[in-house]
Amino acid sequence: MSRKGLTVVHYTDASAFGGAEQMIVNLLSAVDRTRWSPVLLHHEESGLGELIDRARGSAIVTAEVSRRSGWRGIWKFLRTARPAVFHAHLNWPLACSGGILAAALGRTPAIVATQQLFAPINSRRRRLRQKLVSAMVDRYIAVSEDMAARLREACLFGRAKVSVVRNGVALAPFETAVPGSLRASLSKDGKGRPIVLTLARLAPQKGIEHLIDAAASVPDALFVVAGDGPDRAALEAKAVARGVADRVRFLGHRRDAPALLASCDLFVLPSLYEGLPVSLLEAMASGRPVIATRIAGTDEAVENEVTGLLVAPGDPEALAGAIRRLLADPDLARSLSARARCRVRAGFSSEIVAKRTMAIYEELVGCA
Repeated sequence: MSRKGLTVVHYTDASAFGGAEQMIVNLLSAVDRTRWSPVLLHHEESGLGELIDRARGSAIVTAEVSRRSGWRGIWKFLRTARPAVFHAHLNWPLACSGGILAAALGRTPAIVATQQLFAPINSRRRRLRQKLVSAMVDRYIAVSEDMAARLREACLFGRAKVSVVRNGVALAPFETAVPGSLRASLSKDGKGRPIVLTLARLAPQKGIEHLIDAAASVPDALFVVAGDGPDRAALEAKAVARGVADRVRFLGHRRDAPALLASCDLFVLPSLYEGLPVSLLEAMASGRPVIATRIAGTDEAVENEVTGLLVAPGDPEALAGAIRRLLADPDLARSLSARARCRVRAGFSSEIVAKRTMAIYEELVGCA
């Protein structure tokens, strides 16, 4: 492999494209290639097509290892690649365990793990396993202060090995996108309703069921949900049962987030728990007014009544009230969105994430 810089292998054991995978793309695209040569290591999952395509579109080398080969397959790959850094991307506490083990057994100089989501582990055996895995990690990257606190509590030697690098987004695509004909295609009935957009995986964590309940109390708005996941059929059935199926549109997985955001009037994310949601940062970068839930991680990006509105999680009435408030007060919506865009520019860009992450690599391998 004749590339400039030290090799860093980015590994994910995910089977679908979501916020964590979007952050891999953002980081790979912004890394300094004169210092680091990134390689994306993944399994043979059809749901990762967007991740692989976008990595290759940024001239990133990609490599596939069979999931059936377990840690041994990853170990064999690392013997050939000989990276200076192995960077695992975790969407739950025990994600990428096999890869971390392989990197440790292969004596990779530095093992880094970014924790995107920290769901509670109720099994004693799994908690012990997580502690053992954490002993092999040289540095955890937490995407929020709340995540860092959880990691320091859960990991062996946690206080010495956790750094906070908040998620960030590539600003240009969201700042320059225009709706074009997309807005008209979303409003097929031609009634010109305001569009409330949600970008989220259709899973219990995201609280979409509460959005559907809120939609029943906002009859003048069209709700557009972009994303796919295991709960889609149940959520579509709920929309029918609530009598809002004509105003709650499920688009499935989309690759045109900038254009969707440019086409909406308001962005809503009703999550029940998060790390630090990428779609929320994308909405803020696009200049859309945002409403989200008052949960850890999200409240580090959105300041209530300053850069958006925060409501209690699992409260459809509060969510509906916030939506009605912003749709009825365009001046407030504009002021919130303008401050939100400034906040993202100042602290949540992919360039900032890449710079801080590379500083961790260089600290660990001694080439700062």
